[in-house]
Amino acid sequence: MEETLPGAPTDDGGERVILHVDMDCFYASCERLKDPELAGDPVVVGMGYEPGDTIGAVATASYEAREFGVESAQPISQALERLPRLADADPDDANAPDPAESGHYRPVDMAFYKEVASTVKAVLHDVADTVREVSIDEAYLDVTDRTSWETVEAGDCDAGDGAGSGRTLAEGLARHVRERIEREAGVSASVGVAPNMATAKVASDYDKPEGLTVVEPGEAAGFLAPLAVSDIHGVGPVTASDLAEMGIETADDLAAADPADLEARFGSRGREFHERANGRDDREVTPTGRPKSLSRESAGRTADTDTQRERVRALAADVAERARSRGAMYRTIGVKVVRPPFDVNTRADSLPGPVDDPDLVEEVALDLLDEFAGEEVRKLGVRVSNLSFAAEEQATLGGYEGASDAAGSGTGETGSDRTFDRTGDAGGDADEVVRRSTDSDATLDEWADEGDSDAERERRRRRRRGQVDLGEFE
Repeated sequence: MEETLPGAPTDDGGERVILHVDMDCFYASCERLKDPELAGDPVVVGMGYEPGDTIGAVATASYEAREFGVESAQPISQALERLPRLADADPDDANAPDPAESGHYRPVDMAFYKEVASTVKAVLHDVADTVREVSIDEAYLDVTDRTSWETVEAGDCDAGDGAGSGRTLAEGLARHVRERIEREAGVSASVGVAPNMATAKVASDYDKPEGLTVVEPGEAAGFLAPLAVSDIHGVGPVTASDLAEMGIETADDLAAADPADLEARFGSRGREFHERANGRDDREVTPTGRPKSLSRESAGRTADTDTQRERVRALAADVAERARSRGAMYRTIGVKVVRPPFDVNTRADSLPGPVDDPDLVEEVALDLLDEFAGEEVRKLGVRVSNLSFAAEEQATLGGYEGASDAAGSGTGETGSDRTFDRTGDAGGDADEVVRRSTDSDATLDEWADEGDSDAERERRRRRRRGQVDLGEFE
């Protein structure tokens, strides 16, 4: 057996610190964000439940709905048998469903889910240098350069780095990530912390919802040992059944099995299962691609225009600095304004070409904010998008004077030299017009990893834990 530590070593001989962030019933949580009155009640997100619909499926079910036997990927007709629609309940009709045993059914709202996901994604990229976005509601983070497995006592560190007697710095950072997602996106997440990806993924699912499970170096095999073999990452129902035929039912059984026998039965995957059951996984967290946007947000209700403008100035400076530190230029500058209770509004202006200009980010953001002057807001955000990472493409704003006429894209605006169409009417490239919708930048595809060889097994796992990819219903 190969003698390795449970997690690949870093260059300095230490252990990696990997976080797996898994949102809790994400679609249902988003619906509760829109309608806080749904809190605590069974919520089912899917399609096909309206009268006259004959085909449909559950995309996700809240934990309360699961208590009635509603599961993701379940036919909507079966879900309705187990949990009738609350909208159909009538206390005066003896044949109507009992309101106490009914639930809320909501249609899929892709645009809103993408908007919330973009906020989560911004938090993840802010706290980690390396992020692998697996889907709209989960991601791996390598935070080895941001924290460590060092144990600290109370008072040795601030809340952002870890606090409390005997906690590791890694746990403190994970707690900080979870709290930021809750605070900035308004939805909950569970976080698993471990020296490798496979164990971190199991840990995030260990104590849902709002869980935080830490598996320190050297503890992975012991943590996994009592779990069902189906909990090991990559082991689906069919494989679990095959393993049961071999007398292997727990992770401990799998860890003790002869890897040669496993490889004979399952090919190279058999040895992979054995390694993971022993708490070993040497895969690196590799990004799925460069970010398509960078953003920062600040929560807090206020109707004071000066306060709002100061917040936007600070956010604009932060976003521009983040873009510069990553060598990114941007063609689009936008703001997000969330009015109570959760009315999301985005506005953006696009330029003829990529720039790196912090002053322009502030100027455009404040200009876009003017539309909401005097209104109460609960959250503000600034974003730069349509990013470019090629240094040779960089140009100052002055380099685009008159460029719009040469390109036939419109009339340059005196003073800022920006070219855009505030009405959003057709008449040019779609990238050149103002985005006036609640989804100014597509983000769902950034969370997807269609090339994952474990896609089918992952889809089955997501069904077991209560949510499936919306793409399965398209």
